[in-house]
Amino acid sequence: MDLKTAGLRTVSTSLTATAALALVAAPAYAQDYVVQPGDTVTAIARGHGVSVSTIVASNNLDARATIYAGQHLTLPDGSATPVAASAPKTYVVAKGDTLWAIATRFHTSVAALQLANGMANSTLIRIGEALAIPGGAAASLAPSNTMAATYVVQLGDTLWSIAQKLGTSVAGLAQLNGVANPSLIRVNQPLTIPAGATAPLVSTNGSTSALAPTPASTYIVVRGDTLSGIAARFGTSVSAIASANAMTNPSIIRTGQSLTIPGGVPTGLVGDTFLGYTYPADVVAAANVNKATLNAMDVPSRVQMQQLVIDTANAMGVDPALAQAIAYQESGFNQRAVSSANALGCMQVIPTSGEWASGLVGRPLNLLIAQDNATAGVAILRQLLRNGTPVETAIAGYYQGELSVRQRGLNPDTRQYVASVVTLMARFK
Repeated sequence: MDLKTAGLRTVSTSLTATAALALVAAPAYAQDYVVQPGDTVTAIARGHGVSVSTIVASNNLDARATIYAGQHLTLPDGSATPVAASAPKTYVVAKGDTLWAIATRFHTSVAALQLANGMANSTLIRIGEALAIPGGAAASLAPSNTMAATYVVQLGDTLWSIAQKLGTSVAGLAQLNGVANPSLIRVNQPLTIPAGATAPLVSTNGSTSALAPTPASTYIVVRGDTLSGIAARFGTSVSAIASANAMTNPSIIRTGQSLTIPGGVPTGLVGDTFLGYTYPADVVAAANVNKATLNAMDVPSRVQMQQLVIDTANAMGVDPALAQAIAYQESGFNQRAVSSANALGCMQVIPTSGEWASGLVGRPLNLLIAQDNATAGVAILRQLLRNGTPVETAIAGYYQGELSVRQRGLNPDTRQYVASVVTLMARFK
């Protein structure tokens, strides 16, 4: 494969073709519930008259009761009829509030708040606005002392380092602030910090909070290094490194020199070479940032991710067997997979292709979020299949890039990829 021009993927995990192909069969419970955007296990349990612990045990959820939109939950006998909701309460939006923070405070979901207030898909709220809180919310209507704070991005910051300092998640920060690509934030950008962040905040003016500096790391300069290359590798800037090391001329560094890297992001999580091709330092640096981010996030299990791919394919009119075969070939249903060329998640979509997929579905997609990753991959498959394109040609386009396939035909490794995916499709039927 010509990896310089490959449009959509760059690495396939080498896995045994027979491993992890079957979903775990669920017991025969009275009701199958599909998780909606904004749902929480607490809200689902309350709405169906069962306990959180029962849902967790029945569905083998983790200790945090992690669920995701599109996931199927089995609810025990007797839970099929939702409990009648009590009359909704009213809450007046205060400074610093977000819909997510309000939903958390009142033990409900963003989706339930949107429905109760006729907000469609909007999450925009105004200070002084009266919101109806769905019945059953147990929290006090008094303003919360864990109200979301604001942080202004500093030189050398990454979303990963900010999340680590606050004891929160990159996914939470990205979703709360509408950050489409968590590896791209800018100096002086204000970020809303989720309520309940555990790290201490140093108040500066009553509404804006400053964070303690991220622990720095040390790097020894090797032959061929440049400061810009080092900065890219660590997800920071030349000026930040120059300032941290009191450098008067950032263009001069010497082999063996020890540099302090402010807010350094771990390296070595993703290699820089695959199939004989070495990727640019900035691409590999971004891949390392994204890998560190995914390692710090809660992601679905492989079985859960497989089900998410199935549900997404069904919803978007794509053959679920094809979507599963691609996902298995690319990552083995591993949402934490990141390639040397910064192909991300279960469907192994690179950021530029993610932008293309965002245009196809009409909304920004965050490839680090499981649902968005599945949506991006399936949307690309759907586009590649347009106008009656043969399935084999669409598969080749996913691997090699549609334009490359048109101009050059199939590379030898592309033919092997297509054959493997077609074989897997038969097993997922």
